[in-house]
Amino acid sequence: MSHEYTAPVPDLGAAELPEPGAVTIVVPTFNESANVRQLLHRITESVPARLPCEVLFVDDSTDDTPQVISDAAKDCPFPVTVLHRDEPEGGLGGAVVEGIKAAGSDWIVVMDGDCQHPPQLVPELVATGERTGAELVVASRYTDGGSRAGLAGGYRIAVSRASTWLAKGLFPRRLRGISDPMSGFFAIRRESVTADVLKPLGYKILIELAVRSRPHPVAEVPFVFEERYAGRSKSTAREGLRFLRHLAGLRADAPVARMIGFGLIGASGFVPNLAGLWALTALGVHYVPAEIIANQFGVAWNFLLIEQLLFRDRRGHRRWWDRLGRFALLANADLVLRIPLIALFVRHLGMGALAATALALVTTFVLRFLGTEALVYLPRRGRRTARGRARTRA
Repeated sequence: MSHEYTAPVPDLGAAELPEPGAVTIVVPTFNESANVRQLLHRITESVPARLPCEVLFVDDSTDDTPQVISDAAKDCPFPVTVLHRDEPEGGLGGAVVEGIKAAGSDWIVVMDGDCQHPPQLVPELVATGERTGAELVVASRYTDGGSRAGLAGGYRIAVSRASTWLAKGLFPRRLRGISDPMSGFFAIRRESVTADVLKPLGYKILIELAVRSRPHPVAEVPFVFEERYAGRSKSTAREGLRFLRHLAGLRADAPVARMIGFGLIGASGFVPNLAGLWALTALGVHYVPAEIIANQFGVAWNFLLIEQLLFRDRRGHRRWWDRLGRFALLANADLVLRIPLIALFVRHLGMGALAATALALVTTFVLRFLGTEALVYLPRRGRRTARGRARTRA
């Protein structure tokens, strides 16, 4: 559930977003009470009156940030709205998606709430998009005239560069023309975004937008990344892991890539399988039951990885124990089916044992992949319909 506040109107529950303007500035915030007053002051000084503007804070804070924004907004010449989320689904990236859905302007500018993104670039971002016909305009630290000066310390600089190389390496076509895919400062045309296809995880929303919405053409504007005005960075090791999971999920979204990932994960399952077999036989367990038990170690390993890397966004369709049971059944059926298939290929197709085994492995792999998608992670028709009715009632 979420609550909206529009300053300075005192009736916070019934407030609505302002009338559409030229640009909606979407600012995701999490405990930024020490920064938002300064940010609004800078926006007031930077955005000219001839550019109609509204500012929408999508707030996941546990402190008094919404009230601070509401108080500071009384001195602003433009409408300011706070959309507070009780459940911060998707992190700061999810907050941006909520802001995009609520925005009423032709252009949406996304920027951080810690004053590291200079508001004086807002008019230039929009003007560049209008002048070039671009659907997405990125404020880049890595184009001529840009700088990452505000990144504190060599460690954060190294992480930022490595993350940029990794993202561009995984998505060379989708991120073509974007020198700074890690930027959180950009302008995008509202009509270029289909918010319902976005599945953010963490705070790097630009990659999500570029990969799933595919805005084209893209333009860039250089900017100097400034130091944080107050407070501490939200960039942590945990956020880094979420970013890696997000990249893996994005890359695995294509069916061919998902099948390749499924195969690589399956191959990695040989490690816990063989380790379990070695341990059990060393304890004196007969090799037949030891192989059956050890196979379950590989099944559990594979299940955990595909849950996190391949089907993260589909886990809500069934309970975890239902998914695990179905996945284990398919994995063990693969083992049982392989031997009769090999016999069939040898006897009826005249194949050698090695070729028959290879063909059986490929066949059971494809069947297991298709079965996993259809029987484990696709929603049941009845549940999908029920959820649709629930959304309609809401």
